[in-house]
Amino acid sequence: MKSAARRTAATLRLARESAIRQGTDTELLIDVEARRLDLQGYRSFTFPSRLTVKLETASREMLDDQRGVIRFFSDGSSTGGRIIVENQGHGYQIGVIWLTGRIELGPWEAP
Repeated sequence: MKSAARRTAATLRLARESAIRQGTDTELLIDVEARRLDLQGYRSFTFPSRLTVKLETASREMLDDQRGVIRFFSDGSSTGGRIIVENQGHGYQIGVIWLTGRIELGPWEAP
């Protein structure tokens, strides 16, 4: 679980760096039903089947009930959001601060 959370954070950082370097918007697609992340042209991976993935992002960034994107802009900012990787009520949250695009990784427990 920790490895999956770190890999998610690294992929978000890569998306942000790509947006800054290329001077264009970069999207990370999150499919919670398929438990998959996709950064087109760079990397994609599927979470282990024992993990549950949750996405919280701006409503306009949701493609449907199960898929959404976190978008990074050329200045490093983002649409923001949070990805939760968990198993049986414990896990990790990977947050993206919209104003700065900063990625934060921390523990998560079900409320």
